[in-house]
Amino acid sequence: MAIIIIILSIATFISTLLGGLFAIKFKDKLHYIMAFAAGVLLGVVAFDIFPEIIEQVKIYNFSSVGVMIALVLGFLIFHILEKSILIQHCHEEDCATHHKHPHIGVASAVALIGHSFLDGVGIGLGFQVSPAVGILVAVAVISHDFTDGMNIVTLMLNNKNTAKKSKIFLLLGAITPILGAVSTLFFQVPAQFLVLYLGFFAGFLLYIGASDILPEAHSEHSSYKLIGLTILGTLFIFIITRLV
Repeated sequence: MAIIIIILSIATFISTLLGGLFAIKFKDKLHYIMAFAAGVLLGVVAFDIFPEIIEQVKIYNFSSVGVMIALVLGFLIFHILEKSILIQHCHEEDCATHHKHPHIGVASAVALIGHSFLDGVGIGLGFQVSPAVGILVAVAVISHDFTDGMNIVTLMLNNKNTAKKSKIFLLLGAITPILGAVSTLFFQVPAQFLVLYLGFFAGFLLYIGASDILPEAHSEHSSYKLIGLTILGTLFIFIITRLV
């Protein structure tokens, strides 16, 4: 079982790495990638995370209010973190017209890297339920980790970080799912903690998609094509989750 978990986590490494390299190669088309990525994040929340939360609440009779509090915290904590960094590192006159800073890109990438670690944890915990559940979770993670790689690079480059630095953070994002999956071989997690994590992570994704990626995609190149790509990204995740 441990070997299967490690093999599947290595597949997430490849998927994340390919997504990030794609974003670097086509960085002049980042607004298209960002529009699609925003739709993907919305789709992950709506068709992957929320259904799982609802299922867990029904099975274990958890408090839905607690999950929603975790969601709001996930949204607000990242909002506060991002804006605090902006306040500290921008001159007042610059912040009126510019909302990009390398530290914001780094903070965003670190948050996504943390999520990538928890993606790996999710694979391992799925196998704690059953091999079938573990494989299904792994397929879902591998499917959207390509976009995770794109998001890490996109957020780094969009906030004026260098391509070299972006690749370093991409590599970290690709490695962490392996570390997360391996770590689950050494512990068991209560179901209640998992459902709270899902709520917190949903709030984080909603903030990243709605407040960062989507507005930036339309900041200079707003068009119906971008709107269509966002819808396509959402439909992509809908189809993936239905197939899985």
